Amino acid sequence: MPVRHMPNGGRNLSEASILFEDRRVDVGSGATIMDLISPDRIRREDIVAAMMNHHLVSLHTPLMRQSKISPVTAYDPDGQAVVKRTVAHMMHSLLTEHFPQMTFVVGQSLLGGYYYEIYKDGRPADDLEDLAEFLTRALSELSSKSVPFTYHNVHVGDALEMVTDLDGAKRKLLDTWPALLVPLVTLGKFTDIPHGPYGPDTSIGKTARVIPYPPGLVLQFHTSEEAAQRKVSKLWACYRETRDWNQLVNIPSVGHLNEAILQDRIDDVIRVAEALHEKKIVDIVDDITERRQGVRAVCVAGPSSAGKSTFVRRLSVQLRVRGIEPVILGLDDYYLDRDKCPRDEEGELDFEALEALDLQMINDHLAALLRGDEVYLPRFNFATGKSSIPTNRPSIRLGANQILLLEGIHGLHPELTRSIPRDTVYKVFINALTQLVIDGHNRIFTADTRLIRRIIRDRQYRHTKTADTIARWPSVRRGERRHIFPNQEEAEIMFNSTLVYEHAVLKTYATRYLLEVPRDHPSRAEAYRLSGFLDLFVPILPNAVPGNSVLREFIGDSHLDY
Repeated sequence: MPVRHMPNGGRNLSEASILFEDRRVDVGSGATIMDLISPDRIRREDIVAAMMNHHLVSLHTPLMRQSKISPVTAYDPDGQAVVKRTVAHMMHSLLTEHFPQMTFVVGQSLLGGYYYEIYKDGRPADDLEDLAEFLTRALSELSSKSVPFTYHNVHVGDALEMVTDLDGAKRKLLDTWPALLVPLVTLGKFTDIPHGPYGPDTSIGKTARVIPYPPGLVLQFHTSEEAAQRKVSKLWACYRETRDWNQLVNIPSVGHLNEAILQDRIDDVIRVAEALHEKKIVDIVDDITERRQGVRAVCVAGPSSAGKSTFVRRLSVQLRVRGIEPVILGLDDYYLDRDKCPRDEEGELDFEALEALDLQMINDHLAALLRGDEVYLPRFNFATGKSSIPTNRPSIRLGANQILLLEGIHGLHPELTRSIPRDTVYKVFINALTQLVIDGHNRIFTADTRLIRRIIRDRQYRHTKTADTIARWPSVRRGERRHIFPNQEEAEIMFNSTLVYEHAVLKTYATRYLLEVPRDHPSRAEAYRLSGFLDLFVPILPNAVPGNSVLREFIGDSHLDY
């Protein structure tokens, strides 16, 4: 996203009283945040950035009057993003300097790091072991030298000549840059547009390493044997499929998307992207029907705002085409009463925990339905936090030509279906795995897509303030990492609900909602970051979005019955 400089209103800061870590500090003219913190403390505590008036900024940021400042470490969620951004730039610099004949393109988040496609003379590089070993050693040496980055603020025309642009994506991005000036950051021979704050210098990369992952490499930000050995075969296949889809519509980057919008080619992009979703759903139904004699239940799972509800309804339509009548079972109705819900380490209700569901009732009902028995389903009232079995709600019984569709975040957990044989269950995992990149060197955070979707849905249909949705998001993410993502490889297949064009549509709604976050609210920093990210996109009005699109689950006017 464009880095937004925070001016002091044109006034020289001769002297000011700054609130630093809840104590008043007097500072002089030209002082920066780094002047408040000793270099020894920065190294000892791994301080990588700071929060200034609820805005994440670099330590080089000039101090302003009426500033409230607190350090951000490499272990804080905001600090981890700073580490990743800084270390990635370090590796880009090393590749540009030592391997000018190679091209490299950032890909998905994988194994605790970022995956890179590496090409030599137009072909995938074949000496990955040696290359990974060299880069790991070079990163360590560069970190030990604590080399500072060089910062520029230049006219857009000058930026076009200065940035390292191997695939033309940055040029396309700058064609629609929303400001006259562009911030740039340089290390060695590599110059890039910073999409957020950097660390103080290259010492931030001391724990990074590079490992081979054919046909490319993975830059890991923290050495982790557990991450390196994690099973990700289905996740990897889903990523690669989406990458191929993006190439099919010729939209690999934000700049390419903006170009298609401004050239009035976006309607065709939307049609193809939506058709690819429908084709994938048909493929899944083909796979289910091939196993029809054994499969009696389809479990659909995924994290918050992945688009599970829309997927289940579109899957239902395709099952009916094959003469199979789906019976939808919503796992949200099996929540325990709120006073029995577990809490996370922060003391907040943990709705992402498996233990928040009545597992015994779920398993009793599944076993009964597969025996052909009649079952009365519960209904959870989210307003009162209570579960009940309404007397006026009809019972269900599974017929010979029917199949159960279970929708919920825990649909893949083995405990959820322990009462029925594994070969009677077909599992689908849904996530919004963003494969669109800002440019060849800068990713879009995958979770950002889901957060923006959730902000829009919560604000429009659940009367939840944007600040509150953002404040709850860290708890949601902790629950996903603990309870949901560890089971994703249990799925027979993964479905990526992201659409290559969706951020340009979401911008139309989210920009206004993000501006509603008060300046003095802790959620302001995240709202500001997301707003800056959305600034990169040329907006699209929602008229061309089909009524059965997953986007309609969040922006409204869906043609599907929810």
